[in-house]
Amino acid sequence: MSPSTASPAAPADPTAYLSDRILQIQESATIAMAKKSRELAAQGVDVINLSFGEPDFQTPQYIKDAAKQAIDEGYTFYTPVPGYLDLRQAICDKLLRENQLTYAPNQIVVSTGAKQALSNIIMALVNPGDEVIIFSPYWVSYAAQIELAEGVAVPIMGTLENDYKVTAAEFEAAITPRTKAVMYSSPCNPTGAVFGRAELSAIADVLARHPGIFAIADEIYEYINFTDEHVSLAQFAHVKDQVITINGFSKGYAMTGWRLGYLAAHPALAAACDKLQSQITSGTCSIAQRAGLAALQGGRASADEMVTAYHRRRDLVLELVKDIPGLLTPTPDGAFYIFPDVSAFFGRTAPDGTVINDSSDLALCLLRDTYVS
Repeated sequence: MSPSTASPAAPADPTAYLSDRILQIQESATIAMAKKSRELAAQGVDVINLSFGEPDFQTPQYIKDAAKQAIDEGYTFYTPVPGYLDLRQAICDKLLRENQLTYAPNQIVVSTGAKQALSNIIMALVNPGDEVIIFSPYWVSYAAQIELAEGVAVPIMGTLENDYKVTAAEFEAAITPRTKAVMYSSPCNPTGAVFGRAELSAIADVLARHPGIFAIADEIYEYINFTDEHVSLAQFAHVKDQVITINGFSKGYAMTGWRLGYLAAHPALAAACDKLQSQITSGTCSIAQRAGLAALQGGRASADEMVTAYHRRRDLVLELVKDIPGLLTPTPDGAFYIFPDVSAFFGRTAPDGTVINDSSDLALCLLRDTYVS
């Protein structure tokens, strides 16, 4: 058979050539569940999708207007890697005004969502084998991001009796010579727990005794707080240089699709994240940045209106779950979740005959049988 008429060789299976890095991580659980929901919806099923941590409010009109104006004004070119200077200054102003934190623009890096800000600092800090303590329950991407950096995630579980909040003593007991950092969110995704001043003060004292350990404080739910005060770990001056504060616009301003977040950190850490981001995505979307600037300059009135609605919904949901035998849940002080203990359902049989062994099985059962994701 001549070369021109030979049958082509069967294509190789690309899966066999994937990197160990990608094979060791799992798809985000929230994204996987959302995908299943969309598949059912595409079949005409009316799915109640609660799988994403996403406000159901529209982005406030004044923010959308600013984005449209930015397009007309020609903000359509590449942006500085760490973000426009006026946006970084506005973030500094916000941190001083609302959090009593003093930062300069060179300590701010604007990223494509708070998720990238988290990834940036983890990649900048973590060496292979380094341990990162995670206060658990935690957002699903924390551990995966640590594993991508070849670090070791070390979850420590908060108790239901303490509203799932890890104590300073539990944190310190988990520290080893390999510990590089600790991660937590407050208000917490997924529990809604909010760390108070005394609790964070004790955690700060632990950090002070371990100056080589950094704290990654995820404050993306800052505005959705039903307590009297939001406390930032960086407010404790003796550990401020060890703290990386992560925040953004998605939750407080209902801007999830705009993909706009930032971190505030010691200049050397910010510079490292700037350098890393320059090789990954470069600068964040110009239009989103102009919208973010308008959000900060427009105040918190729209955010406060959303929080009032979330507070009302939280109270309603807590009343409703009281009528479900076996569900135990603390009262969330922030975010827009409840995090019930569903272990009473383990071992039960679903309507299709499958046994519910864990929370993932229960979630799939709810989606399959009730179309709630």
